[in-house]
Amino acid sequence: MSTRTGPQYYPGANRTSYWYEDNYPATPMEVNVAALHTTEGTTVPTYGGGGSAPNFTALPDFKNKRLAWYQHFRVDSSARALANRYGGVETNTLNVVQVELVGTCDPTTHAKWVKAGYQHIYWPEAPDWALEDVADFLAWAHEEHGIPLSGPSSWPAYPKSYANGGGQRMTGAQWSSFKGVCGHMHVPENDHGDPGSIDFAKLLRLAKAALGVDDEPDPEPPTPAKPKPPAFPGRKWFKDGANNKYVTQLGVQLKKKGYGKHYSVGPGPRWGDADRLNVRDFQRSKSALRGDADGYPGPLTWKLLFS
Repeated sequence: MSTRTGPQYYPGANRTSYWYEDNYPATPMEVNVAALHTTEGTTVPTYGGGGSAPNFTALPDFKNKRLAWYQHFRVDSSARALANRYGGVETNTLNVVQVELVGTCDPTTHAKWVKAGYQHIYWPEAPDWALEDVADFLAWAHEEHGIPLSGPSSWPAYPKSYANGGGQRMTGAQWSSFKGVCGHMHVPENDHGDPGSIDFAKLLRLAKAALGVDDEPDPEPPTPAKPKPPAFPGRKWFKDGANNKYVTQLGVQLKKKGYGKHYSVGPGPRWGDADRLNVRDFQRSKSALRGDADGYPGPLTWKLLFS
């Protein structure tokens, strides 16, 4: 049980179209695990009116090459997408935030959809933009809720992953002590094999890079790209009364981007109302940030500001 510390809503997520917590009161938790699923469909599922819903669903927006996020339960609220046997180990209620990725991990389904002309993501071969958006969520979950950017080493391909065919599923004891990122196929009491052989190593590299803690090089050949934004230094540098170089760095970039109208002097190095109001104006200008435009920079605000 917990007091639900940290932000409970993912910035930019739609919290109105498929919100289910009002219909299914949830157990409060302090999440330390993220579980990835695939929907095995091409649209946001109805989840039986919410009776089998996760915390989030990520729907591909192919035109804009991004994921549209829908939130169904608060982050620190138990969702309902895992099998949770009576008298067994706790799954839905054991500190796990659940994410459904719209698409498939089944190569047979993928082949049928290709033949039928259905636009979709086959998650074992997901495009970079989709993996980057999932990684951004994991980076946010790490920064705001402390979910470790680590997880199981075995992510067997579907259908081998079904019913523990790849020997990847955790025991009850392993699950109870696990902290990090896993798939539906790793959770005990469940037989599903999703998300199959998603590129988990790449997800972790992208998430760490988003936080400036990338500890291993990308093995793929480098390609020309825009310079990466500087690493987000952390929220502690932007509290009331803070005085440091990062406040100045933030203010200079805000003015460069045209969001410095509240400065009469400066910017920086002391954090104040002018900084907060300018950050708020920038957040309101970005659809991904409008839902949490509180004027205080987080990893996503920082990334978009310096991109």
